[in-house]
Amino acid sequence: MRLRLLALVLPVGLLAALGGSAANARTNADTLLSQGKPVIASSIEDDTLTAGKAVDGSTSTRWASSEGVDPQWIRVDLGQAATVGRVKLNWEAAYAKGYRIEVSDDGTTFSTIKTVADGNGATDDLTGLQGHGRYVRVVGTQRGTSYGYSLWELEVYGTTDSSGDTQAPTVPAGLKSTGATATSVTLSWTASTDNIGVSGYDVLRDGNAVATTASTQYNDTGLTANTTYKYSVRARDLAGNVSAASEPITVTTATGGTGGFVLAAAGDIADRCTASDSDCIHPKTAKLVEAMNPAAVITMGDNQYDDAHLSDFQNYYAKTWGKFKSITHPIPGNHETYDDTPFKGYRDYFGSIATPQGKNYYSWNQGNWHFIALDSNDFVKEEGLREPAQLTWLKQDLASNTKGCIAAYYHHPRFSSGDHGDNPDADALWQTLVSARTDLVLNGHDHHYERFLPQNADGDKDASGPVQIIGGMGGAPLYPVHAAHPATAKIISDFGVLKLSMTDSTFATQLIGLDGKVLDSSPMYSCH
Repeated sequence: MRLRLLALVLPVGLLAALGGSAANARTNADTLLSQGKPVIASSIEDDTLTAGKAVDGSTSTRWASSEGVDPQWIRVDLGQAATVGRVKLNWEAAYAKGYRIEVSDDGTTFSTIKTVADGNGATDDLTGLQGHGRYVRVVGTQRGTSYGYSLWELEVYGTTDSSGDTQAPTVPAGLKSTGATATSVTLSWTASTDNIGVSGYDVLRDGNAVATTASTQYNDTGLTANTTYKYSVRARDLAGNVSAASEPITVTTATGGTGGFVLAAAGDIADRCTASDSDCIHPKTAKLVEAMNPAAVITMGDNQYDDAHLSDFQNYYAKTWGKFKSITHPIPGNHETYDDTPFKGYRDYFGSIATPQGKNYYSWNQGNWHFIALDSNDFVKEEGLREPAQLTWLKQDLASNTKGCIAAYYHHPRFSSGDHGDNPDADALWQTLVSARTDLVLNGHDHHYERFLPQNADGDKDASGPVQIIGGMGGAPLYPVHAAHPATAKIISDFGVLKLSMTDSTFATQLIGLDGKVLDSSPMYSCH
């Protein structure tokens, strides 16, 4: 481990004077906000030097970026908006000579509150800052060594907007049901307001809280056919204040026979870490899958990192998501091609589950749904694996389908607001699926969550097109997101698992976060 030591000796009188001045400058800015909070980075040097090590409160663990590359960044989510007055950076030997401190309300658009051009390592204690936002990012623009950037600790100090807040949000209004099947009810309501900010909503069924969601929609699943339920909603703010419950409504589920079932889905899953590491995410997302008790599990590629050897699958994926192997319908991503023999570890681990029809692509049915699992590596030109035979097979499979609803999933998304961006090479798949009036398309590759409104072949809003969802938040480090597409309904940079509630003629989706709360809910869609 590379270490950097710096000794500084000052006269006692000068220290006292500096201490008094610093204390005045730090008024209302000395509450540590960043420790233990979610954090992502542009890169890591290896699996032991993850971004979470920079906010774990320990000066013996650290984050390190890839070596020899500018720029690099690390971003911490404070959990709520705050006034930021101080940032303290404890550098390892690989320090930044040039860097800037940025803040953002949404994690996408950042403004600079401090620029440093003459950093010399050790500890930088930046006080007197004037910033406001939920996200704080340190962007290294010039390395001080030939290595990368490495921090023992990143500490952000300030005051959260909710400090001292005792005012509850307004009562949610306009609660209504937008659809009901034999086993589910879809609800929507008008957003509450708050003097600081609404953090979420509790959904009450028959007087008992059944879920907490950040959105103004919720799909209540696992219900009994031909049964009447009473619903109300209450709002919460960042300080924990809770509104009164809304006026209740009653909803009666449909009679039985609609073939309802639940699926769990995610991509970009098993980093090379285990549950013994608190920063390891795939054990946590596996627990979400277990809580859903799904009829089947869909994976959208990059099941195992980094090179997807069989030993990696056995040491990591198998211990978490591997619990659901018997009900999993996987597809490969680009990382499955990085094995010494492309796809070998993937095929050896999953066996016939991965190639039930002899290829990496196949189809299967559940209820009135036809699911198509595709290998988009065949359509990514830079991978050199183009294989037109898969497209011919896809057209034949769609033509012979007799089910009323269609879902497809593959790794590389046609449209994305994430780090990889749009993928024109996947256009042949997208065009074919749109022409067949496919209802739902699931992807991975970009490590974030993004739900689109129904789109046509050109990516424009069109009610007759499929709903596309990027679900690359299954466990691998998150990627930054950029300006959302015009057809983007919701974009979230966070980990979780997709919960898909399907019937013979409808579907609705939810993103379930690591804490079990609903981060996003779609409307209930009818199959084309």
